[in-house]
This record gives sequence, structure tokens and C-alpha cells, in this order.
Amino acid sequence: MLEPRRIVLAGGTGHVGRMLAERFHRQGDKVTVIARHPHGEPWQTLLWDGRTLGDWRESIDGADVVINLAGRSVNCRYNETNRREIMESRIEPTHVVGKAIAQSSRPPALWMNASTATIYRHALDRPMDEATGELGGSEASAPATWRFSIDVAKSWEQAFYEAATPGTRKVALRSAMTMSPDHDGIFDTLRKLVSLGLGGRAGSGRQFISWIHEDDFFNAVDFLITRPELEGSVNVCAPNPLPNRDFMAAFRKAYGTTIGLPAAEWMLEIGAVFLRTETELILKSRRVIPRRLLDAGFKFKYPEWPEAVADLVRRWRNQHSAISLPLKCRP
Repeated sequence: MLEPRRIVLAGGTGHVGRMLAERFHRQGDKVTVIARHPHGEPWQTLLWDGRTLGDWRESIDGADVVINLAGRSVNCRYNETNRREIMESRIEPTHVVGKAIAQSSRPPALWMNASTATIYRHALDRPMDEATGELGGSEASAPATWRFSIDVAKSWEQAFYEAATPGTRKVALRSAMTMSPDHDGIFDTLRKLVSLGLGGRAGSGRQFISWIHEDDFFNAVDFLITRPELEGSVNVCAPNPLPNRDFMAAFRKAYGTTIGLPAAEWMLEIGAVFLRTETELILKSRRVIPRRLLDAGFKFKYPEWPEAVADLVRRWRNQHSAISLPLKCRP
């Protein structure tokens, strides 16, 4: 029987972090979560501020794997304050995790750091993989908010790769939207729109959506842990991105809804102001494919969106179905 692995999740109380912690714990790994606001969980949780070294660094010394997921949500308006917090909440934790690894007497074999598929350019013409994909930021037609997101992604990876940790393998997880039936995820946000009849195409509907089912996200992370030859940037996404109009049509079919009102770009811009978010999240075309995972032999459980969304809808309904018992009438 294999020895349980010591896995440290920095910033591990968010949507993806909780999913990883739960699954690693379930399969017998020794999980430690480091976070600003630890919750009561069956695994060890430690407090940090994401900027300075503290007692939490002892958990990294001797760990097998460190996965840094720290970073505040980008689902907000990109004003000056939010831009600064978005950038600092990624760069500072990456720097301090690197320091903790560098000072370890037994540094971890692997450091995985969150990144994002948003780093690639707005792509309608062809898919973006790790070898031939073009990083964004120089497109003449790209709005300033899109360039900011790419600047964040590039700075995030730069901080990661510049960290002096020569004894530790590094993998940057260029992740697409991770889909799970949990109430605080992107899937549930889209589900609410579909349930209200608002799940039609966004804008032209031609922009590609890159996504990954939560089962495949976890399996891909676990796969990367076991493959010491894989390092550097890895796209973590399903192999078949699809246009927004087809993505939403499959969502409506799985949910059993025929009505899906489309939203023009001007409508989305107005709505984004009221919802305090940015239209980039739905209008930028992310046509990303996981070439390195596929070439390494990783097998996706859900490579196609129609099958993935059908499973997610089924899981969501199982979680939220009301349990009712038949009532017996009195004679």
C-alpha cells in the first residue's frame, strides 16, 4: 500500500481549493490548508496573511506537494482598488510560498501554482495550446480590461518562475472555468440564468468557452503529481472548447429549458455595471486545448460539454431535491 502523500493547499478555502482538499483527503492523503479565514474541516488548517512568513511554513518543509491557489475573485468591476487587490492577492502569496520552499530543509518535490487560460489572446480562428498558443495583451482591438487580466496572468507566472526553488519541480496550472454543481461556482451562476430563461447566446455567441468538469480537474492535478517529466505551464481544460451559442444550447437542453433569450453586447455592458462585474468574463474568446496533458496520455472523463453538463445538472438536482414522504390520510 502506498504511503499517504503530504499535500499543502495554500489559499485552499475557495471553490477549487475546497474541492481538491476534500478529494485528496477522501483518498487518504494528508492535507493541510493554509488560508486567511480557515474553516472547521477534517483536515489540518493553518492561518496566514498571504504576505509574510509564519508558523505555517513548517507544513511546507517535508511536504510532497504544494499547490498555491491564492487570489481574490476577478468577478468584480476593474476599478483602481480592485485591480490592485486582484494583482497583489496573486503575486504576494506566490512570492511568500516561494520563500517558504527556498528555506525548507526538505523542499517539496512539486510546487503547482494557479494560473489562468485567460493568458492567451482572444481567439476565434484557432485553438491555443502550450507550444503554439499566442499570449494576449497586444491585440489592437482588446479593451483595457482584457489587457489588465492578461497582465495579471503574466505577472503571476513571472513571480512563480522567478522564485529560487531549484530542488522543486514547478507546474503552472493554466486553468479554464472549473464546473461543479456547488452553489458558489460558475456552473450555478449559469444555471440560474438558464432557469430564468436568460441562458441564450451572449453577444455574437461566436466566442469560444473553455471549461473543465471538476472530476477531470482533480484527475488532471493528480495525474501531474505522478508525472515528474511534466513541468512548466500546462493547460488544464477540456479538449473541446465550443462557441458560446452551442455551449448555452447544450446547457438549456440538459436543464430541460427551451427558452434562452440572447443578450446583445450593449445589454451585457449595462448588466455588468449593475452586477458589479466585467463583460470580459463572457465575451472574450478562450479557445484553449490541453495539448501537454493529451500528449502525456491523460484521459478525460468528460471531453465533451453536452455529456459534462448533463452530469452536472443531474448532480445539482440530486443535491437540491426535496425529500418528501407520502402523507397518510385519516379515515
